[in-house]
Amino acid sequence: MTKAEQLNALYKECNLSREDIHKHKHYVIICRTGIEKIQYEKNINVHFDIIKCDTEFSAVKAVGEMDGLKIETFGSAGKANCQNNYYLEMAEKRALSRVVLKLTKLYSLGVFGEDEADDFKRGGSK
Repeated sequence: MTKAEQLNALYKECNLSREDIHKHKHYVIICRTGIEKIQYEKNINVHFDIIKCDTEFSAVKAVGEMDGLKIETFGSAGKANCQNNYYLEMAEKRALSRVVLKLTKLYSLGVFGEDEADDFKRGGSK
């Protein structure tokens, strides 16, 4: 199955719409709504642990499970990679996005989450 066929199958299975996806010239970005649709359709259970939380930086570990597969990953936010001041919430969003994309093997298809970088903007480029 080609990369495009795999992505189309996932889009249909998870009921993703145009609003859930942004196609950049080099990769595909799944928006927050798409990440959550995939999480629920694929029955991905996620547990979060706060690694660090202060006014300058936050880091969250996400442990996700799907079909017997377990993945651990992290999300972080601070002045260096975040334009807003709610670092803990952004770290959680980034951790969720990463764990969902890893469990569904979407990273291997060139798909990223919009929460992974502030410069992923609808209609913009990296």
